[in-house]
Amino acid sequence: MRVDFYQLTNDPAEQVLPLIARNTLGAGERLLVVSEDEAQLRRVSEALWTRLPETFLANGRAGTGNDECQPILLADAPEPANGARYMALADGVWREGAFERVFLLFPPARIDDARGCWRMLGAREGVERRYWRQEGGKWKEGP
Repeated sequence: MRVDFYQLTNDPAEQVLPLIARNTLGAGERLLVVSEDEAQLRRVSEALWTRLPETFLANGRAGTGNDECQPILLADAPEPANGARYMALADGVWREGAFERVFLLFPPARIDDARGCWRMLGAREGVERRYWRQEGGKWKEGP
């Protein structure tokens, strides 16, 4: 499993997720976006529809019907009813699941939690970790 840590310093998760979603769909994968914050999931859905006008990022809320048809499913738990192998944790809270790739998006207020997660995952076999930070409006890999 690959885990990408995204430290959100300039933009909130709902502004970053459309880019991740576009790349995920471009790779032929489906995405599960998880947050316990219902208001955040509404903002994510709106951003997926409008943030990248040149890209159509169809999405739906888990439990509202036809979950299995959604290329991007928004949920409050890591249950990929749409068959997603990629998961984005929009609220910065780590959750276990059988995914090929996970995006952990966290604000500066959750940096201690992210560090703990980084250490915990570093002790696991078969986990590749990458760290991304915003620099000058662009994402740069590394510390």
